[in-house]
Amino acid sequence: MINNSRTPLVWEDQELGALRLHVNTRARRLVFRAKDDGIHVTLPPGITSSSLRKAIEELRPRLREAYHKRHTTLIDLHYQIDADFIHLSVVQGECNRFLLRADGADIQIVCPHDTDFSNEELQDWLRKVVGEAMRSRAKSVLPVRLQELAKKTGLTYRSVKINSSTTRWGSCSTRKDINLSYYLMLLPARLVDYVLLHELTHTCVMNHSDTFWEMLNGFTNGQSFALRQELKRFRTSL
Repeated sequence: MINNSRTPLVWEDQELGALRLHVNTRARRLVFRAKDDGIHVTLPPGITSSSLRKAIEELRPRLREAYHKRHTTLIDLHYQIDADFIHLSVVQGECNRFLLRADGADIQIVCPHDTDFSNEELQDWLRKVVGEAMRSRAKSVLPVRLQELAKKTGLTYRSVKINSSTTRWGSCSTRKDINLSYYLMLLPARLVDYVLLHELTHTCVMNHSDTFWEMLNGFTNGQSFALRQELKRFRTSL
């Protein structure tokens, strides 16, 4: 049971971060609200942890959307991605429509001079453009690097696919099919390698047992814990 308190309690969720809980004696049901400092949850007295967990799972798609909207940066002339595998910027050009220029890792979104970046529909469209640019870049980078690391470690996998997952950096099935999020393009190269090695290790050990971490630690020169902690500072969002 979640105790009543004047000070907001915190419920940590791996995907959504810290949810701030407020017990209200007049509340008759759970109410979720997205605010600038996170997601706030109003609870009736006597609510149980299991009931809260169930409500979070039922509403997770909507809560995820609110979470990412709060963490989304405005894409305008100040926007840029400057990572090891992608350098993306937005620039003005002598044009009456949007253009995309790509040369390997260097990508420019060229916009007309009268572009209204406050338009929400335009922001949605720009996020899709940036997402597709990252997907294209990921397809040219990640399969090649995965193959290199597999050869180096002696591990094998059946296939690799690039997706737009915002809930995990990568995954590996029991059939050794590896899925990788194109948001990996936002990471420094050492963390990209860490995620790829993590999934390759799952081709041998499907759980996160001591055996798994010992193997991964060997592949990362004893740096698996430090790299895992560093990865937590990054988000799968634009």
